[in-house]
This record gives sequence, C-alpha cells and structure tokens, in this order.
Amino acid sequence: MAVELTWLGHGTWEITTDGGRIVLDPFLDENPLAPKKADQVEADFILVSHGHYDHIADAEKIARRTGATIIACYEICEYFQRRGIERVCPMNIGGGSRQPFGRVKMTPAWHSSTLPDGSPGGTAAGFLLFFPEGNVYFACDTGLFQDMALIGRAGLALAVLPIGDNFTMGPEDALEAVRLLRPRRVVPVHVNTWPVIEQDAAGWAEQVRRETGVETVLLRPGGSIRL
Repeated sequence: MAVELTWLGHGTWEITTDGGRIVLDPFLDENPLAPKKADQVEADFILVSHGHYDHIADAEKIARRTGATIIACYEICEYFQRRGIERVCPMNIGGGSRQPFGRVKMTPAWHSSTLPDGSPGGTAAGFLLFFPEGNVYFACDTGLFQDMALIGRAGLALAVLPIGDNFTMGPEDALEAVRLLRPRRVVPVHVNTWPVIEQDAAGWAEQVRRETGVETVLLRPGGSIRL
C-alpha cells in the first residue's frame, strides 16, 4: 500500500502507511478549516512538533480514545504522562526512532514552544520520516535556517513547508527553503487559517515551479497526496 498523506488544514496531517496510521500536530475541533473533528480521526501514532495550542490541542483526546503512542520531545511527553497518557516515545533534536511505519528523526525548528498549561514545551522540532516509498520532511513551525541543506541530503520525496509568515517562514523564505532542501515535491501549509497568515499559495506555487523546477502540490483541507 502506498503511503497516503492527507492535509487536515493548518499544520495537521493524517498519514496512512502499512505500519500504522499517523496523525501529525492534531488541531481539529477549533480549526476553522479542518474537514474532520478529533473524534473522527483514527491513529496508532501521534507526532507533536511543539507545545503551541494550534499543534497539540487534540492530541490528548485522540490518544485516550485510540490508544495511540505520542511521539514528541521529552518535555511534551512528560506533560502527557502527567495527564495520564502512558504510551509515549520521548525524543530530542537529532535523535531517531525506529517505529512500525519506518524511521522518524527529529529535526531542528526555529520556533518557541510553550505548553497549554504555561509550562516549557522543550525545543520545537520538525520531523523527517523515512518510508520505504520515500522520505518526507515536515518542517512544522519554523523560520528559515541554513541546515535545511543537510536535511535535504537525505533525499526528499516530499517537503511540507509553512508559508504563512508572521509566526513562521513567509513565502520568500519558504522559496529559499525549497532551494536548500531540493525535494521532488513540496506542499505549502500553515497558511490561510486566519487573516494574520493569509497568503497567495497559488502564486507561491507558481514561483517555486518557475524558479526551482520543483513540483508544487496545492491541497485543500481534506486533500491527499501519495508517495
């Protein structure tokens, strides 16, 4: 079965693999663009990039209902353990973990991270997922950084980049990120959820194609892409 990745709006993804179902940064019930609610999502694993509400909001309720394992930085896993979630896989930047779906590596992200209760959320992160069908990089919430060139050396079938500006990279820096990462395909996210992060995603996609030759895939919330 091919890996299928479905964008659920903002930074949230649903990923189906032979080794299990993954949800990344679940923010559904209060996400104005989400095509599903948290109680409609099934998961074996939940990846959480950082502690901000719009990336962690529905992780606990999905984990309690499904029994999914939460994969996140050490501090976020401790937070969930304090709340009674037993299945966690704590990681930190640069570390990798072998899972039934493949290997997951935690990459740097230039961003802050505070948990909903106000406690420190550790270091914000991105994720590099190694699937037999190809490698996928989720930059998650981040600014541009030169070491994206090193991440790109893994060989990326797909890169998922924020373009909303204000809280993350904007279109210009995201274009430079494409140049550094050199993926086969790229998908823009973390955009148009609220007015403060409104951008012309179609215009950005055309600029990426014109200036880098990288195939840019525009998805509506609920839209999917396969490796």
